[in-house]
Amino acid sequence: MADNKECSSASSCTRESCEGCPSKNGNGPQSMLEELNQYSSVGKVIGVVSGKGGVGKSFVTAALANAMCKKGYKVGILDADITGPSIPKMYGLHGPAVGNEQGILPTVAQNGIKVMSLNLLVDDEEAPVVWRGPILAGTVKQFWSDVYWGELDYLFVDMPPGTGDVPLTVFQSLPVNGIFIVTSPQELVQLIVKKAINMADMMDIPVLGLVENYSFLKCPDCGKEIQLFGESHVDDAAEETGIPVLGKLPLNPEYAALADGGKFHLLDIPYLEEAQSAVENA
Repeated sequence: MADNKECSSASSCTRESCEGCPSKNGNGPQSMLEELNQYSSVGKVIGVVSGKGGVGKSFVTAALANAMCKKGYKVGILDADITGPSIPKMYGLHGPAVGNEQGILPTVAQNGIKVMSLNLLVDDEEAPVVWRGPILAGTVKQFWSDVYWGELDYLFVDMPPGTGDVPLTVFQSLPVNGIFIVTSPQELVQLIVKKAINMADMMDIPVLGLVENYSFLKCPDCGKEIQLFGESHVDDAAEETGIPVLGKLPLNPEYAALADGGKFHLLDIPYLEEAQSAVENA
């Protein structure tokens, strides 16, 4: 019979097997947070998530990073979308990343944003990453613990779509101060938003707000806003969930051209003022 009656498996454990058990001596669950690189200091960690792919999550991540950088903050982007990294291309960054005794050095964009992505570590940027979940999760942890970020006010984490291994790893392993959920105008958005919110609630992560991408296209001739993807439902989702809408971004060919040309550091979007305030207050 076990000596530790508080252990959930007290009927089968022994004194030896209880050594190291979180419930031993009345201790609570052990933290799963990874240690930050010892030479680095990160003020706040902000995640950017989506319930599905193709809604412009990386675009919103980089746009928020640009905005905070322009305000004078020290900013970094951790590209956690391991199998579909796009942040380096948007900023015109290429590897191989190098390291020193302090850790792996992030690559720095022309506006000063520090970036770490798998595409900065591989020999062939176009080679597919065919890895299973545990390896993907381990890589994300290493981007936190082994990368010499230096001093940052904000680290934005660009997550892969969905609610799988990598978002779970980020929520459990990094001290996330809050997340933005990126959506698109279609009616399906309400289901997608709820999935992301429910996961954040399960992990006790604050949802700072919703950002709708592809919200409208402004006519270059008359300036009329055209809803290419139909009537927006993001406000309905916001009312139902109690999560505010903090930005509605247009579909703009100039934005796409800057991203495709590796010149995203030049982009200044005037539609994210409320989201910027939410970041500062996270």
